[in-house]
Amino acid sequence: MNDDRRPPSLADVVGDKAARKLRTRREGAQGVWFGLGTMGLIGWSVVVPTLLGAAIGLWLDSRHVGRHSWTLALLVAGLVLGCMNAWRWVAKEDREMHHDE
Repeated sequence: MNDDRRPPSLADVVGDKAARKLRTRREGAQGVWFGLGTMGLIGWSVVVPTLLGAAIGLWLDSRHVGRHSWTLALLVAGLVLGCMNAWRWVAKEDREMHHDE
């Protein structure tokens, strides 16, 4: 709608907002449960790799006793991996949300 060489006119702004509102009505509003589900999904994407790393670390510590703790190292590695996964997912959702606008 808007030519990149000129600032948006009032008609462009109003048209964009009206199109967004119509699309939201057509697709249905995302309520509280959607937000809670999203938070749960992000939480699980961090928790699962963290717990998996800790479990593998405990197993390795029971099999191979050494100076360093496999549990702590793999717990931290799982936490980092989970946080990177959550960050990637949130960034993807943010891009899609801004692309729709």
